[in-house]
Amino acid sequence: MDNLLGIYEKALPKDMDWSTKLKTAKKLGFDFIEISIDETDERLARLCWSKDEKRQLLQDIAELQMPIMSMCFSGHRRYPLGSRSPEVREQALDLMEKAINFAGEMGIRVIQLAGYDVYYEEHGEDTLAYFIEGLKQSVAMAAKHQVMLAIEIMDTTFLNSIQKYMEYDNLIKSPWLAVYPDLGNLSAWGNDVGYELELGYSRIVAIHVKETLNVTDSFPGKFRDTPFGTGNVDFVTIFKKLKSLGYSGPFLIEMWADTFDEPLVEIARSREFVLDKLKAGGF
Repeated sequence: MDNLLGIYEKALPKDMDWSTKLKTAKKLGFDFIEISIDETDERLARLCWSKDEKRQLLQDIAELQMPIMSMCFSGHRRYPLGSRSPEVREQALDLMEKAINFAGEMGIRVIQLAGYDVYYEEHGEDTLAYFIEGLKQSVAMAAKHQVMLAIEIMDTTFLNSIQKYMEYDNLIKSPWLAVYPDLGNLSAWGNDVGYELELGYSRIVAIHVKETLNVTDSFPGKFRDTPFGTGNVDFVTIFKKLKSLGYSGPFLIEMWADTFDEPLVEIARSREFVLDKLKAGGF
């Protein structure tokens, strides 16, 4: 396959050091890793690594020929751009600037942003306005350092379709803001996935491949921890659509190690499952 296939950092056991993560991902047949900067103190602290810590990871990447091409930045769940607290919004922008600087230093091409105005607060017109303003400032910082920001299609109704993403794309109009669809999330909400992908195709910079269970009138959906092959995502039809559109960007398998007793075995199984569906889809 010409497209690159990556693995999400959280699919690998948490107790692995970075050298072991890179070696393991390469041994399992992946082309790159997506680093997680989530809302925990432990992972947010990565944005303040010393020069020596960054230098060591860059050395490991170079020696093992295993890049970290993208960052899943979900720290804004805890410190959202749309918060009603001025102090939290300031912290959100500070973290954004640190994430962009970190990406630039580590050779990371794309920062995936969670499509939330707020997560633990109640949504309102004010939180939406704050979010838009914070997003504009974030994109300006990203443009300065030539780092791409890409909004993920999410597990809440705030931004659960590419159609909704396009509203922000049309508002901000920047080459440094793109969309990073999660096929599982996009499917689970009952979207016409083929239409959605065609609508936003020119703005798609990467694809998260994840299994989900659909939202129904009596079920809230299941957006994570669904093993590949046990959910509702029609991968072959989706991959056929992406192939017809000429998609040549990377795919990224998203899963979580703490879901499985033997995560490396499940990663290998999941990779084969996804590759089989990609082949059936024409890749």
